[in-house]
Amino acid sequence: MKSTNIPLILLISLFFFSCGSDTSVVEEDPIPTQNSKPNILLIIADDMGLDATPGFNVGTTKPNMPNLQNMINTGVRFTNLWAYPTCTPTRGSILTGKYGFRTNVKKVQDVMSTSETSLQKYLDDKGSGYSNAIIGKWHLSRDENHPTQMGIDYYAGLLSGSVQSYTNWSFTQNGATTTSTEYTTTKFTDLAIDWIKQQEQPWFLWLAYNAPHTPFHLPPANLHSQGNLPSDQASVDANPLPYYMAMIEAMDTEIGRLLSSMTQAEKDNTIIIFIGDNGTPNQVAQDYRGTRVKGTVYQGGVNVPMIVSGKNVMRSNQSDNSLLNTVDLFATIADIAGTGTTQHYDSNSFKELFTSSSTSNIRDFAYTELGKGTGDDDITIRNLTHKYIKFTDGSEALYNLNDDFFETNNLLTSTLDAEDQQQLDNLKQTLNNLKN
Repeated sequence: MKSTNIPLILLISLFFFSCGSDTSVVEEDPIPTQNSKPNILLIIADDMGLDATPGFNVGTTKPNMPNLQNMINTGVRFTNLWAYPTCTPTRGSILTGKYGFRTNVKKVQDVMSTSETSLQKYLDDKGSGYSNAIIGKWHLSRDENHPTQMGIDYYAGLLSGSVQSYTNWSFTQNGATTTSTEYTTTKFTDLAIDWIKQQEQPWFLWLAYNAPHTPFHLPPANLHSQGNLPSDQASVDANPLPYYMAMIEAMDTEIGRLLSSMTQAEKDNTIIIFIGDNGTPNQVAQDYRGTRVKGTVYQGGVNVPMIVSGKNVMRSNQSDNSLLNTVDLFATIADIAGTGTTQHYDSNSFKELFTSSSTSNIRDFAYTELGKGTGDDDITIRNLTHKYIKFTDGSEALYNLNDDFFETNNLLTSTLDAEDQQQLDNLKQTLNNLKN
């Protein structure tokens, strides 16, 4: 039999060809590591108090919010967050990390000075590597260029505090205003989805819905579960609560669509902060008395919901009673973004509360105010147990919130016992130190 001699070099070539001929590389989406910078999604609901929010023990009628409920189930809900009584100053406090009396943004329609450093510009100045956008309600100036002047990379939404109609409103996008006939809640969500898809670096999105702010109305049927409500204005005016609930449910549906548009890897690398900007308006408020809701420094005006879930939030379905203020979101978001910031002006980071309940207070007191335009403002300050109010007319009130959450018994109408007197003295001293 004739032997066949195959050269060694040919054998080696054949071996490598048979074992390594498929040289294509399969590219997969990168999986974020535990230490990679998280995306930050701040969602602001407009005029949504504790009584309108699942997971909080105020109010008996609650909206159906499966997406927010999932955040509650997998995160932390904060019960003692104080905002401002109205939209504008709350947004200003988050943007600057300062109380309103320092920026002169204390009431609706006050304009934020462009000399202030915004959270977004602060992140840029610190070299955080984050892209940023604000989509939705601005309400810190009606100047079309104001968001850009404040250091916002991309702005699209509603400059004013409210719309005449949710389907006929003035839409501003990076300095140009047109009329939109798209449902605002859906439009803002579409813009958010499109912007997130374009990002190639860690991002910070401030998504400010104008829902459920007035005008109360019936949203598109596919966005809520309130049933076949009549859509005429007389029916809305006669019983606005189910319409208000439907508007909240529509927002939750669209939040779910936004989250579903993200890849699993991106969702896993995103922390979500959901807040209300002030209390529920009197037409639809539950449990609170009508004069102690949005637009007042009572609990119904300033004690708002906050839920945090997502990347690096280790506490699951827990409630936290720490004293917090919306001003604290500045330092907290800067801390999340890896700047090393834990305190900035009036703002204190509460990031540590995402992993465990704090053994020390984030703050010893919470403060807020309601600008009156002329004369003194309504101001209020609280500690863990007591709350002091000084009204613009000079009258005062003191409440023990542990015993009297709805502020029905002004302790100053009778002789104070030693404990209440000590609390009052402490609060007044703290207030004096703060303002002087």
